[in-house]
Amino acid sequence: MSDYTTDVAIIGGGVIGAASAYFLSKAGIQTLVVERTEIASEASSAAAGLLSPLGNLHGPGEFTDLLLTSNALILDVMPELEALSCVSMEYRRWGSLRVAGNEQEASQLRARVEAWAALGWQASWLSGDEACQLEPRLASTSVGATFAPQEASIKPAGVTRAYAGAARKLGARFLEQTEVTGIERSGSRVTGLSTAQGETIACTQVVLAAGAWSSSVGNWLNITIPVQPARGQILALKQPEPPMEHILSGEGVYLVPKPDGTIFVGATVEQVGFDKQVTAGGISGLLASAVRLVPDLADAPIDRMWSGLRPWSADALPILGRAPGWENVVLATGHSGIGFETSAISGQSIAELITSGQTPAIIRAFGLERFV
Repeated sequence: MSDYTTDVAIIGGGVIGAASAYFLSKAGIQTLVVERTEIASEASSAAAGLLSPLGNLHGPGEFTDLLLTSNALILDVMPELEALSCVSMEYRRWGSLRVAGNEQEASQLRARVEAWAALGWQASWLSGDEACQLEPRLASTSVGATFAPQEASIKPAGVTRAYAGAARKLGARFLEQTEVTGIERSGSRVTGLSTAQGETIACTQVVLAAGAWSSSVGNWLNITIPVQPARGQILALKQPEPPMEHILSGEGVYLVPKPDGTIFVGATVEQVGFDKQVTAGGISGLLASAVRLVPDLADAPIDRMWSGLRPWSADALPILGRAPGWENVVLATGHSGIGFETSAISGQSIAELITSGQTPAIIRAFGLERFV
């Protein structure tokens, strides 16, 4: 006899697992999320929390559709998430400046402004002087910058907990401090999950949203999931006075103002396995770039430093859709550096796939089959 029974079991309580639970529960599907530590404990609490899709876009295509649709969707569901969960997502529409340090970068950024405008996003090119007038702390050596007033930031852990809290209100259950150690199967169907505590979870469908640990779960399914951990080191500085008021990108880093009076500086991308150490080289590189971008930050006190493990896929794009060879296993992993920006469309699409039995058109290009 099983210890738990559910329609859908989700392995992983990060932002993708929590978003999937919210949309499934909203559709009336009985859902149970199994998380080996705590909700929002890994990459979902370590990120900078950017909602700035333009940096990843170069023109029309399937990825552009996915990213922009998700950006609109998360803004649409945000009021309900916060109301149901009583958790603030700390959404702030700062607007962003992407800064060019030389004429080559300026030429590339001008071309991207035209591409963004064609997608319906507000964006403009500013001269170096105009950029410094908008953000006075910017280095005077800047050649120019793009300005996108719609881009914003959120609190990563807050977003994940808002999804999870809203899902709970809608009937989802969460098992924290519970590690899944294997599956039970009947032919090409998973019938249950086994846990380190010796418990069994009977289920009709499984969603794999285990983040950087997804490839090991793939071993149970005899499939290769090309996802590996990518360490991202990040730090927070105390805001100078007067404070910065825009998201800045340049010199290989981004600077994100936060409502608590800090600026997040991120982030490294390091293929070092499951090593979450914060290193002198990683932090010093971030600081050097930040000071070149905003010289006044040389005197800013360091508030804290940390790192997280992003689930980096082989092509840095999400893996969404059915697991090949399995009737009732769905993959929702490999979101690399864009988990929060694609969380809403990922969760909604997974729920639609499970309720309708059909893969939504918007995620068809992101199935595991593309790596075969």
